[in-house]
Amino acid sequence: MIEEHLQEMMLQRRQKFMIPASLVATVNVNNSLDHAFLVLTKDRYAKIIVVDNENHYRGQLSLAMITDRLLETERINVSKLNELTVADVMQTDAPVIQEPFDIEENLHLMIDQSFLAVVNQQDQFCGIVTRRELLKTVSYTLHEFGKKYKVISKNK
Repeated sequence: MIEEHLQEMMLQRRQKFMIPASLVATVNVNNSLDHAFLVLTKDRYAKIIVVDNENHYRGQLSLAMITDRLLETERINVSKLNELTVADVMQTDAPVIQEPFDIEENLHLMIDQSFLAVVNQQDQFCGIVTRRELLKTVSYTLHEFGKKYKVISKNK
């Protein structure tokens, strides 16, 4: 459990935790891999959110996932880019959260993820919490804590 004063300071920056869905690039589950490949490459994303026609979160997609699917024994078969859809390749087991301000859960899940998708009760995509923004909050808290609180050791 995070110490209450540390958590209080971190939550002062809660408005920066989640990047809203309207600012996050996504691809549709029915898009061709060709389209997804272009989005990932042009915008230089490592991974991108996948949604359906009703903006429900469906998974995530990366260039590595696409490339892996195109590999054949001795070559990369780029013709598959037009034959396959995002649904054929996407990752569906990445962790998602509903509460973007649960710092402890976010920190735990961020160990292995660069971002967490945030969904509502109906699984509609709301935004992402990024490792970068969370680390900026941790850095802020560590640097500012001593300016607000005096720490006294329990052992003395």
